[in-house]
Amino acid sequence: MRESFLESALIQIIREEIQSAGGVLLFQRFMELALYAPELGYYERSAGRVGVDGDFYTSVRVGALFGELIGHHLSQLAPRCDKVPVLIEAGAHDGQLALDILTYLDLWQPEIRPTLWLVEPSPIRRQWQEQTLSRFGERIRWLSDLDQLERAFPTGYSGLFYANELLDAFPVHRLMWDRKNTRWLAMGVTATPTGFDWKTLSPDAVGIHFEELPTVPPALAEVLPDGFNAEICPQATTWWRQAAGSLKQGRLLTFDYGLDDEEFFAPQRCEGTLRAYSRHRISGKILDNIGEQDLTAHVHFTELREAGEGVGLTTQFYGSQRQWLVKRMEATLHDPNRRFPEWNSARVRQFQTLTHPEHLGRGFRVLEQGR
Repeated sequence: MRESFLESALIQIIREEIQSAGGVLLFQRFMELALYAPELGYYERSAGRVGVDGDFYTSVRVGALFGELIGHHLSQLAPRCDKVPVLIEAGAHDGQLALDILTYLDLWQPEIRPTLWLVEPSPIRRQWQEQTLSRFGERIRWLSDLDQLERAFPTGYSGLFYANELLDAFPVHRLMWDRKNTRWLAMGVTATPTGFDWKTLSPDAVGIHFEELPTVPPALAEVLPDGFNAEICPQATTWWRQAAGSLKQGRLLTFDYGLDDEEFFAPQRCEGTLRAYSRHRISGKILDNIGEQDLTAHVHFTELREAGEGVGLTTQFYGSQRQWLVKRMEATLHDPNRRFPEWNSARVRQFQTLTHPEHLGRGFRVLEQGR
C-alpha cells in the first residue's frame, strides 16, 4: 500500500504540472520530478537502490578498493597544496564512497586528516550520509549547492573534489531531429488517460537557447535520419564550470558514462542515450514506472573538458576508468612509503571487476582536471 501511494502521489504531481504548463511539460522537468521530487522521486525513497539487490551496480559496491585508490591519490596531491587539503564529494548517495576514502586515510595517511564537505541538496540523502559517516563527527560538513561552497571558500578551495556517477543523473533536454526543416525539436511530455506520451516543441519556445543545441554540420544534416534523438544537459556543464572556477589548487574528478562530440551521432544511437534502469535491466520506456526506475543519459565529456579549461584548469587525464585505475594501482606499487593495504586476492578481484572491459572498466570514463 505504501509503494502504491507514493507512486500515485508522484504521478498526480506530474499531471498537475503538465496541466499548469498548458498541457505539455518539458522533459527536463519531467525527469527532475521523476528522480528528485521530495520524498517521492526515485532517488529520494530508498538508500538501497544501488548494488546487487538494487537496480544498478556501481564501482563503490565492488568493495573498498575504489575509495582506497582515490584516497591514495589525494595523499599524493596533498604535498602540492599550500595547506591541509579539503575533500569534497557531490552526489554521495548513502556516503559509502566517502566512508571508504576516510577509512583508508585514517589508517594509512593519518597526518592528512581532511575535512569532508558533502554537496547534498536532499534532506533525506543527508540523513543516510549522517548515519554512514557518524563516527567522523565534526569532520563532516554539508553544503546544499555550489553557491554555498563558494561562500565557504571565498578565495577558492585546495584539495580534491570528486563525483561518482552524478552528472549522468542530471535532468536533460531530449531533442529530436526534424530533417525536413533541418532543425532540432524539443521533446515534451503530455498526459494521457492511461499514462504519459511524447510531444514535440520548438526549442526557443521552451527556453532552450540556440547555442545549447548540438551543432549539425551540413554534411551530417544530409544523412541524419528524421527523428534522430539526442540529449543536452546545460545544467551539468554549468555545474562543472562553477566547481572548476572555485578550485584554487588540486583536482576536479568525475567518473561516469559518457561520450565525446562526434560519438553522439553514431548510427546505433538513433534513439539517443537516454535510458531507464530497473533491476539491472535497461529499458527505453522512459515514461513508464515513474519513480520506480532510474533515468540516465550519457555525459557530454567534450563540453565538460572545455568548460573546465575555459576557467583555467588543465586536463590531467581523460580516458577509461580502467586506464585511470591502472595508473593509480601503479602509484601504490611505486609509493616509497608503502602506505597502501596489501594487494591480496580480495583486492585483486575487486581491481579486476573495476577494470575489466565487460564489467566497469570500459563503460565508465574519467575526467580529471586541475590547477
